[in-house]
This record gives sequence, structure tokens and C-alpha cells, in this order.
Amino acid sequence: MLWPWSSPEQLIHLRGRRISLRLPQMRDYPAWYQLRRQSHEFLKPFEPRWTEADLGRRVFSMRVRRARQEAEQGTDYTFFVFLNDGTETLVGGITLSNIRRRAAQFVNLGYWMGQPYAGQGLMTEAVEMALRFIFETLDLHRAHAAFLPHNTASRRVLEKNGFIEEGFAERYLQIDGRWEDHVLMGLTRERWESFRLTRHNRVA
Repeated sequence: MLWPWSSPEQLIHLRGRRISLRLPQMRDYPAWYQLRRQSHEFLKPFEPRWTEADLGRRVFSMRVRRARQEAEQGTDYTFFVFLNDGTETLVGGITLSNIRRRAAQFVNLGYWMGQPYAGQGLMTEAVEMALRFIFETLDLHRAHAAFLPHNTASRRVLEKNGFIEEGFAERYLQIDGRWEDHVLMGLTRERWESFRLTRHNRVA
């Protein structure tokens, strides 16, 4: 499936109150390299193992190309998260992967945040924006997410966006070289719409 943004001149760009989401570009490499390298020890307990070699320009170029191809095909979406203050400072990333159509209509949601920007509510807002894209633009029915049992920050991000705990997966993903258990969270379109309405009424 080719979307209107499949032209090389066009990129998906989602703008929010404090942050923006868009596909990665080669000009993002210096900021991405610096943030990932700076945050290595912070991210290490929560991600698959990676080394300095994985931060190379050639590897990043392949990531950018693959992100564009997957977005054009409608199978996966890789977003970088930037401050929406005119500086376009890179703060993290969100991935929408394993999109399934037909009877399933779901996507897996993953994210990472650079250490200097953690704990400021930025990822909560980024996930909120990604969910609008999932349910309104992609017209999917479910979003799935998983986190390590001790990752309370990730749990808060998901719960603040309406996700509920749906299960537990033993040795679900390989994290930092070890197979680790994960808590499974889910959000249906119906629950998301109800959650948004409840939150809107509470604010009003």
C-alpha cells in the first residue's frame, strides 16, 4: 500500500504541543549518534545488546532507507521524537512494527528516550500522538506494547495513554543478551476513544 507521503520529497510529520514525530533523515545522524552514545548505560538494561559499531553512519543510512521503504509499504513506521520548540532537538524514538491487517488489525508499539530527556512527560505525549496515527490514520484496531516488569516508567507511559495489562510473557525478548520476561499491555480503538473522551471531560 502506497500512502500520499510515499514520494521521496515527502515525510510523515506529526506535530504536537511540545514535540514532533517524523521519519529519520540522514541529517539526523550527528544528533542520533550523540544521544544514543550518551544514553548507552541508561538504555542498556532495556534494549537488545548493541555496540559502538551499531552507531556507524553506514548502519544509520541503512536504518533511514529501511524506515522509508517500510513506511511506503505500510508495514512499519520508525519515528524520531524532537522538541517542538524550533531547535528540532532529538530526544528519543518510537517504532510501530509488525502491522497486521485483515482480521487482526493490530500493531506493536515500542519506544526509547534519551537519558537527558527522561522523566519530563515527553514520551507520554509522543505515545499519545502515535496512537492518533495508529487509530485515525492507519485505521487499526489494537496496539500492543510490552515492558520489563521492573520498568515502572514505561508502565506509567502506557497507563497514562489508556493501555491495560493483558498478560505476562516468559522470556519474551532478548534484552542486553538475556531472554527476559515482559508484561504485556494492550489498547483497543474502543478503549482509546473512551479514554480520550473521559480525559477531555475531566479537563473541561
